[in-house]
Amino acid sequence: MSEIPCEKNEELRQKILEFAEVLKTESHKLGDHGLDEKDFYQSGLFRGTIERIRGQFSASMKEKRDFVALILGHMETRGFIAGWGSAGESNRHDYFVELNTGRTAIIELKGCLDGNNTNIFERPPHADEFIIWSVCSNPGADPRHNVWSGIHTRLSAEMIDRNQRIDGLVVWDWICGTSARPCPKISADETRLTDVGRYRIPPPCIYLFPGTVPSPRNNPNPRVNGIDDVGILKAMHDCFGGAESELNHVEIEVAYQGVDTVRKTSIKRGGIVRKTTDPTPIRRS
Repeated sequence: MSEIPCEKNEELRQKILEFAEVLKTESHKLGDHGLDEKDFYQSGLFRGTIERIRGQFSASMKEKRDFVALILGHMETRGFIAGWGSAGESNRHDYFVELNTGRTAIIELKGCLDGNNTNIFERPPHADEFIIWSVCSNPGADPRHNVWSGIHTRLSAEMIDRNQRIDGLVVWDWICGTSARPCPKISADETRLTDVGRYRIPPPCIYLFPGTVPSPRNNPNPRVNGIDDVGILKAMHDCFGGAESELNHVEIEVAYQGVDTVRKTSIKRGGIVRKTTDPTPIRRS
């Protein structure tokens, strides 16, 4: 049982660990820095270089935005959405999508979901629908850890504590379906891959959230959205050949337990509970 069908490539993970060790012990042999081995590592050159590279990868959003633009452009060209655009840097969200029904969907773009940035979002007043899109560009990341951390530890707590409704989550990027992140959806049928620009991608992993904000007193176990309730997720599902059995339904039950507000999160797929938790307190520092 798992929160997401795919899993990290353990062989690749091991290669990353091994190569990291090589870098830590052999980097002084690279380049024309003019330092001997001892001076190289004591100078801070190695650590500073690693931090710079890490920062460049973390800070760059261009490839993620290019990917999203390709996906939304593909959907518009094929008539699954009426239009889309970037919300601009002055807004607390990333994209707006005009659906064929006339409704407006808002997309908040996130990374791997296991960091504090996942907690930062705001549903705008004009949103008919609001979804989170996780684009995790780290091939060594663990998608199962990240999805559960995002949904249970972060998003469910923010929804309840700040009264923020999220209609759904999509976990989908250009690494999906590659050797770095094998996808069970296409393992027996590669015709399910879709060519979009330079990418070949499988159907997205879609998570449908409760249609209303969970509340201990008034709404302890809200109904979960169906795919027809969230037009942007329905459009993605139809455009890229998703199957009904692959949809994930996120149930959030909330209650008071003494002085604590607790919530229980469950993910169902194909009518089966794939991941669940005991009631967990919402903690705020």
